[in-house]
Amino acid sequence: MTVSFEEGRRIVVAQATHLAPAPAVEHVPLLESCGRVLATTIPADRDYPPVARSIRDGFAVHSADLPGRLRVIGEVRAGETFSGNVELGSAVEIFTGAPVPAGVDQVVMVEHTTRAGDFVETARPGVAGEFINPAGAEIRAGAPILPAGRRLGFAEIAALATVGVTEVAVFRRPRIAILATGDEVVDIAAQPRDNQVRNSNSYSIAAQVLRAGGIPEILPVARDTMESTRAAIEHGLTADLLLLSGGVSAGKYDLVETVLAEFGAESFFDRVLIQPGQPLVFGQVAGKMFFGLPGNPASTMVTFEIFARAAVEILSGEAAPLLPILEAPLSVPFSHKTGLTRFLPAVLAEGRVTPVRWQGSSDVAALARANCFLVASSDRPSWNEGDRIGVLMK
Repeated sequence: MTVSFEEGRRIVVAQATHLAPAPAVEHVPLLESCGRVLATTIPADRDYPPVARSIRDGFAVHSADLPGRLRVIGEVRAGETFSGNVELGSAVEIFTGAPVPAGVDQVVMVEHTTRAGDFVETARPGVAGEFINPAGAEIRAGAPILPAGRRLGFAEIAALATVGVTEVAVFRRPRIAILATGDEVVDIAAQPRDNQVRNSNSYSIAAQVLRAGGIPEILPVARDTMESTRAAIEHGLTADLLLLSGGVSAGKYDLVETVLAEFGAESFFDRVLIQPGQPLVFGQVAGKMFFGLPGNPASTMVTFEIFARAAVEILSGEAAPLLPILEAPLSVPFSHKTGLTRFLPAVLAEGRVTPVRWQGSSDVAALARANCFLVASSDRPSWNEGDRIGVLMK
């Protein structure tokens, strides 16, 4: 079955959500949880901030006194508490992060004041609450600060540290088998003949699997015999997900298809209207998902990123995998033939995107020069310089 880019993505997410078993839970130290998926919802242990705090350096005042000239009766810094009474006509010098003294309701930035001895003067009007972060304004005690199913990055690690979490419950990382096929594929340490290629695809896929939260297992290359292909696929199906590289286009795919059929495989689609990467197979065998990724490097990278990555993320316990296609203005005009959604190597720099000159899906050097993929929608033939176009970061 041939599907559009959008339909293929929906099928992958829906089937992966249906087929993925509930992952096991592990407990790891806080820093080791970075990049993992949170298994339990984490509540705030107290109000944040626990007391009203100043968000500027300046003077804590009664808004009813402004504008005016006030007597400075003390100061309060972060980590301190002002215990005195602040009566009308008085001010307390305050610093960013310091608790706001009881009774006052405004902070005037130091830049808007003039200090003379024990007095400070300002022309600012009274605005109750200005530059004060009220108690509980960020989050209330007991409210969820992070939900289960969230992948943990630096901001999430900061949130966990803020509420005192030292050990984190995370989902087990799925094991992803990576199987390259073809007699022409040799080990990366080998010196290939003119008719051979090094197994770079398995390593690029493994890097993408790691980034998606999985544990890659690179299998020995399956040779172009039924026996080798059958044994390799059988081994690969012991993992949580099998990724086949090569052998999915016309001709050689027949061998892989025959072996998968022996195992009772069901295919959800076998072609996607994209470039590169049209001959993409997604299916399941006894509840285990598999992808037949194309053999050309660009096709492999693109199809993993926009389809297989979502399956790895769901197997990792992520609640809602996203495909962050943004937009940026083009630095040059661009045109293509409609009918396919194209993901082409490009460079995003200084807010503008520029296509990279390349020689097709096997041009690894061009892919390495790129830092993103330009995403050209299937129904639009051309863009002018300055027009906004889709961008998928590598």
